[in-house]
Amino acid sequence: QFTCGFIGHSRAGKVWIYVCSKCDHQLFSSRSKYEHSSPWPAFTETIQEDSVSKREERRGAYKVRCGKCGNGLGHEFVNDGPSKGLSRF
Repeated sequence: QFTCGFIGHSRAGKVWIYVCSKCDHQLFSSRSKYEHSSPWPAFTETIQEDSVSKREERRGAYKVRCGKCGNGLGHEFVNDGPSKGLSRF
């Protein structure tokens, strides 16, 4: 679970930061968000390398948790992003 908060502007407009709902650790930026057929928000990358921790559940799918408190965030699906070679969180 995560929440979203506005933190600043970019040349293209507002930039939103998605943070852990339990500890406010920064996870994703609106810059990496994209539309997907899933009902959940989809991102191609995390803000920092240590924003999340991952554990492989099956080939091409990782269980994703907050890198700070361990809160469950869902999954990373490798090569399921908006273009070839990108993941979907």
